[in-house]
Amino acid sequence: MTGREWELVGAPNARDLGGLPTTDGRRVRAGRLIRTPALGRLTDEDLPVLGKLGPACVVDLRDVHEQAVAPPDRLAGAPRVVHLPVYDAAHPVFTYVSAVLQGHDLNAYAALAREGMPGAMTAIYRWFVTGESARAGFSAAVRLAVEDANLPLLFHCSAGKDRTGWLSVVLLTALGVQEEAIRADYLVHNELTESLREVLLSAMIQRRPDLDPAVARPLLEVRPEYLDAAYDEVRRTHGSFEAYLRDGLGVTDADRAALRERLLE
Repeated sequence: MTGREWELVGAPNARDLGGLPTTDGRRVRAGRLIRTPALGRLTDEDLPVLGKLGPACVVDLRDVHEQAVAPPDRLAGAPRVVHLPVYDAAHPVFTYVSAVLQGHDLNAYAALAREGMPGAMTAIYRWFVTGESARAGFSAAVRLAVEDANLPLLFHCSAGKDRTGWLSVVLLTALGVQEEAIRADYLVHNELTESLREVLLSAMIQRRPDLDPAVARPLLEVRPEYLDAAYDEVRRTHGSFEAYLRDGLGVTDADRAALRERLLE
């Protein structure tokens, strides 16, 4: 089962990264890297599909507080579960986003509110490159993908779009996948979750009737400028993605060779 040949009703943006083309004419092997949102809302009918995908390792990028307020992941079989939290509870942008999501008073976030949610999201994407827990989590996830015993590797955060999206970028770039293909995979989230986003937006407005949909909508989407912010931060801090992989995440040439051997056809 590859690409969109399978679907999970409770995780509409779940997908296999197999088939994406590399710059040297190869492709990512099907059924090896699977990106999803959190798996707590999978239906009973989804479980046999997940079972056929057969992840050997599930990487959860959520913080413990995010896990505590969400239904536990529904898993098929007995995969290894690795918790690699990419989150900073003290970061003002994270607390602002949480306040919007949970309907809290936003008076304490006047400066961030003036910049708007797109500004907050681009700040988070820049933090993905420089934040301590971000570098640790993404680095550890790459090391897991190097080992045969952890494949197929399934990875997720909450919505499966931002932290999951950047980890996809890291893994696919390390494999030599074409940037155009990486961007297309990142942006397809909006297409796959269109109806779900409207449901989530309605629920947010129900909790906070004063919430302007224009404020919340950018939080539920992926946008080219979010990804551009992360790429820009890579160039600003490391000069190139190659240097970011090596110096920022500790991905060695041997790691990249092992990834390509295991994950490309």
